Amino acid sequence: MDINVLDIKGQETGRKVTLNESIFGIEPNDHVLYLDVKQYLANQRQGTAKAKERSEHAGSTRKLGRQKGGGGARHGDINSPLLKGGGRVFGPKPRDYGFKLNKKVKVLARKSALSYKVQENALVVVEDFTMEAPKTKDFVNIAKNLKVDGKKVLLLLPEVNKNVYLSARNLQKAEVMTASALNSYKVLNADVLVVTENSLKAIDAVLNK
Repeated sequence: MDINVLDIKGQETGRKVTLNESIFGIEPNDHVLYLDVKQYLANQRQGTAKAKERSEHAGSTRKLGRQKGGGGARHGDINSPLLKGGGRVFGPKPRDYGFKLNKKVKVLARKSALSYKVQENALVVVEDFTMEAPKTKDFVNIAKNLKVDGKKVLLLLPEVNKNVYLSARNLQKAEVMTASALNSYKVLNADVLVVTENSLKAIDAVLNK
């Protein structure tokens, strides 16, 4: 599958690149996408929620009333979950929400996410570029030239470029990341995927090991 290469002014360069069919042209697997996104979101959870249970409350252990004959429910001490201010029954405890996924499942999920972008015509290939200094205005102009302004944009670079990253950092709908850090959630969450030429080579290297 061939796709035109644009420059940062939005003009066609006259060159085309061939997308790897084994990455961008597969039949997407929705289930592995679900698993990969679920794992990513699970890993973002802090897992620090904590509620005190009965044994953890500071309070007297004296029995409040006799066992029978009071006309109401039986109570133990003041830390009973039945009473206001008492311990919580089966409250949350600190835990790790992460779970394991096989590497082949993750690779298939990323390939599926990229294939969906191609099917949706939401993939733009731009020639490699850099910025002399971090300027948000310049990044906005590039987005306008590529006709992706106003959309959630994910820009993939072959390697870390601090100036490009800082230029997009203040934009709510723009994100910059390296091809090696690619994940299914970021790809699916973006309306448009903008990829530089060398990023395609990096994606091939990462997903076709």
